[in-house]
Amino acid sequence: MATGTQMYKVITVYKRKPGLSVEEFQRRWLGEHAKIAATLPGLRRYVQSHSLVQGYRKGELPFDGISEMWFDTLQAWRISQGESSQAQIEADEKTLIDPDKKLVMPVEVLVIKDGAIPARAVKNIEFVNQRPGMDLIKFRDYWKQMHGPLASQIEVLRRYEQNHLQLDCYCTAGPAPAFDGLAITWFDSTADMKQGATTPIYALTRADECNFLPDGHLPFIVTTEHVIVG
Repeated sequence: MATGTQMYKVITVYKRKPGLSVEEFQRRWLGEHAKIAATLPGLRRYVQSHSLVQGYRKGELPFDGISEMWFDTLQAWRISQGESSQAQIEADEKTLIDPDKKLVMPVEVLVIKDGAIPARAVKNIEFVNQRPGMDLIKFRDYWKQMHGPLASQIEVLRRYEQNHLQLDCYCTAGPAPAFDGLAITWFDSTADMKQGATTPIYALTRADECNFLPDGHLPFIVTTEHVIVG
């Protein structure tokens, strides 16, 4: 199992401002907002993932998308947060997002299946929590060492990354983190993703979830990604 890049990665989870349509949110987020965010000092890579519009046919989704930003180090990210570009980002966000649902998640990336990202890929993002009562380190180890290799055997899955919340996020005062990580997988198409869910290895993967995840379905969004920087 390969490990991820050594750069410092920060994921931000977004829900659009009430009254703003999905299409308008995506247009503005990918347009002017992306231009502002791309000027952050020290930013090495920046990707936006937008929920597929057809995903709203049955109702609202838990989130409208995520941004992923990579910096050389934790210190480089912290320095960027004090720059004028960050102030501009936050000012623009007030017109776009619901601040109560914004989540900032510094993560450790583990590449479980190191495949290339296909052109026009579908990107599934699952918001992961540990099973209640389970030790955090045991949860992380099980997800990485047991569940990850199992799920990676789903043939139509092109790439699989686990994004574990940085451990220092558990050491700060305040409420517990909303999520313990994100499971991110790429497929050639939504049809392939659905076909993969009919396979015996997928059934085994789902059956294994009770060993480290809460009962029931975790929140997820199906997206398409846009590389802004890098």
